[in-house]
Amino acid sequence: MEIRSLSLMPDPSSTGMDDLLQQLDRDRSWLLQQIDGGRWPELRLDLAALERELGQLITRASELQDAGDR
Repeated sequence: MEIRSLSLMPDPSSTGMDDLLQQLDRDRSWLLQQIDGGRWPELRLDLAALERELGQLITRASELQDAGDR
């Protein structure tokens, strides 16, 4: 009997790290637009913190990827 694991995240090796980072950045930008537009006011502070952390993660991952390409 073969058991397959389900993955909610695409495999970076098959998707391409650049594509993954670009999608995360688009999602971060969309989230920021929603926050700035007044959506989810009760979650504003938490979502703003999440957006900042996501931006830092994307920046760090891009830096590591660039360093690895050298």
